[in-house]
Amino acid sequence: MRDNVYFVSGIDTGIGKSYATGYIAGMWNDSGVRTITQKLVQTGNEGMSEDIELHRKIMGCGLLPEDTEGLTMPEIYSYPCSPHLAAEIDRRPIDFAKIDAATGILSERYDAVLVEGAGGLMVPLTRELLTIDFIAGHGYPLIFVASGRLGSINHLLLSLKAVRNRNIQLHTVVYNRYPAEDDRIISEDTESYARTFLAENFPDTEFIVMDPLQV
Repeated sequence: MRDNVYFVSGIDTGIGKSYATGYIAGMWNDSGVRTITQKLVQTGNEGMSEDIELHRKIMGCGLLPEDTEGLTMPEIYSYPCSPHLAAEIDRRPIDFAKIDAATGILSERYDAVLVEGAGGLMVPLTRELLTIDFIAGHGYPLIFVASGRLGSINHLLLSLKAVRNRNIQLHTVVYNRYPAEDDRIISEDTESYARTFLAENFPDTEFIVMDPLQV
């Protein structure tokens, strides 16, 4: 287990994980903690990870040497779907040893590594391995992204119950306010509910509000 590697996941796909990963990396870098990001498995791309490119834009930098070395995007698949299916379509199994080796090199070069997953915690990486079990198996603290859209409370509570059942450390919850919800009554109550739930059940977890970013 590497004590400077953090995993970024969220309540669903399209919830803002890539934005949150770049945002936190930039914030930590500004505070003096040299931070780099990595995409665990990128799907829907060829040759270059669009999520890594987005991270760098949010961080305010161009591609890094580790990007061109392939360390931050060790596995890229062409079809835009769950990693288990993308690997089957491309007829190339995910090489977890390659991913772990790349993460290890990054953790030696930087103070912190943020590893962004694909979709939510229950997304399968293979037919047998779920993302949440990959996180638990590696002992990575979790940075978790939520939002104020209708249904978020249900997704958040189910996810956090699964996190607790697997003894995963919930390091941070990022409350993503982008895009702005039309129904502010729901979004504001969702944020309030999340804050109260975390204070009562995960008191050591940091709560960060991420307002819309200009990228």
